[in-house]
Amino acid sequence: MIILGITGGIGSGKSTISKLFELCAVPVYIADTESKRLVATSPVIREKLIELFGEELYEGEELNKPLLASHIFNDRQKMESVNAIIHPVVAHDFKQWLERHKDKEFVAHEAAILFESGFNKMMDKVVMVYTPLEMRIQRTMARDNTSREKVLERIQNQMPDEEKAELSD
Repeated sequence: MIILGITGGIGSGKSTISKLFELCAVPVYIADTESKRLVATSPVIREKLIELFGEELYEGEELNKPLLASHIFNDRQKMESVNAIIHPVVAHDFKQWLERHKDKEFVAHEAAILFESGFNKMMDKVVMVYTPLEMRIQRTMARDNTSREKVLERIQNQMPDEEKAELSD
């Protein structure tokens, strides 16, 4: 089985590339979608996040995403702590997903933070989707109904395209 990593900055078109692979019958693990599912359903993640930030992080069964974001947005250490909780659970889930697709010759894994999370080590090859910055900003503003400033803040918190390109195949 060949495992292809698909990465790129916010608004670069990773989802479009992933959909094209899916149209060609290539299963694609969408890390962002799966991590959101796991944050909402994994008792391990819930317990550890509550240990870190307190009971108010969850409202009933729902994660208070704005509260979590306020804790980690400009605090790299807290962000790394959250990633250290979530990434191992996502890695385990991905391994189970691979097992369910072991009959496939080719699968893909889409993740904006493929290198930052270390998931690139699980890939045979990595492609980076590149789109000019202004187009990424416009796409993300339209998709997320957000301001240019908010998009630029998110871009500033991601690995630069040049660095991702150097690490990609």
